[in-house]
Amino acid sequence: MKKTKLGEFEELVLLTVAALQEDAYGVEIKRELETRLKEKLSVGSIQSALKRMEEKGFLTSEFGEATQKRGGKRKRIYATTSYAHQVLAEMRDIRAGLWEAIPNVSLT
Repeated sequence: MKKTKLGEFEELVLLTVAALQEDAYGVEIKRELETRLKEKLSVGSIQSALKRMEEKGFLTSEFGEATQKRGGKRKRIYATTSYAHQVLAEMRDIRAGLWEAIPNVSLT
């Protein structure tokens, strides 16, 4: 059984950070998730999830360079840790095993 506490939303945010790599900052994470989920999300919900996962050791962050485009503000760029990759792989395997265990299901 999974030893970590990672909710569905946290898992989605973590996967998004992993997919975006060097473009993984707040606004871009929100934009990517909204596109994939086809729903509006609050910046606060994303920031809270990022903070929780950084405290749990799933993410690290650092500030990028200031740009004129952002009025001189720097972006906080997130990166997944090796621990996050391990947990995401465990969750993928658990889900795949459960899908394979469902007998003769039509998903249409």
